[in-house]
Amino acid sequence: MLVLLPPSESKHGRSRGAALDIDRLSFPALSATRTAVLDALGDVSTRPDAASVLGVSPNLVDDIARNTRLRAAPATPVAQLYTGVLYDALDLASFDPAALRRARRWIVVQSAAFGALRLGDKVPPYRLSMAVNLPGLGPLAGLWRAPLDDQLTAAAGRRLVVDCRSSTYAAAWTPRGPVARRWVRIEVPGATHGAKHTRGLVTRALCELPTEPTTPRALQEALRPTFETELVAPATAARPWSLSVSAR
Repeated sequence: MLVLLPPSESKHGRSRGAALDIDRLSFPALSATRTAVLDALGDVSTRPDAASVLGVSPNLVDDIARNTRLRAAPATPVAQLYTGVLYDALDLASFDPAALRRARRWIVVQSAAFGALRLGDKVPPYRLSMAVNLPGLGPLAGLWRAPLDDQLTAAAGRRLVVDCRSSTYAAAWTPRGPVARRWVRIEVPGATHGAKHTRGLVTRALCELPTEPTTPRALQEALRPTFETELVAPATAARPWSLSVSAR
């Protein structure tokens, strides 16, 4: 499987340790775009209107200032970096070794700053949303679309794509062609907070499966013991399957 997660605004950093090494991150073909984004983000974060451009509260002075030091700041493994509702429910720290190995193979976190990350990648905490129009580069979802299409299409291969992203991050990559026929959006009825929690639980449940589901219906059957599920086939070949999931 390829399990796509959104990042979290809240992040956990380190006070010491090695700095970011872009060349050692997964999906090395994204390095040029990553470098351009970090350069533009560092520049805009020095401006008086940085909070407005980044779409964040002016009170987040420390977060904005941190954006100017991303190349020198201690880098944190992605498995420990993101916090918040979805990642609290996922609770990677409590995984047994087999589940953690699956998570490292299957999970990809989309990032406005780095494009796509595996759990073992190490990056510093940053403040940037995929919804931002970054001066000099333009809307980030559009900037990342072509680079991510090549990399995530290859990462998906012939496997199922389980999409737990928010709409903001889904705009940066839409599966196409044969990959789209194996694309399943996880839909959660109700409020955003509850949806994040449930998507975290779904991702955890997937990583704990003894065998990997290879079709949308097999995915539904694998989750059925733990969740109420409803699977809806796509209206066209370019649209995803929709798997509505609610915790029992």
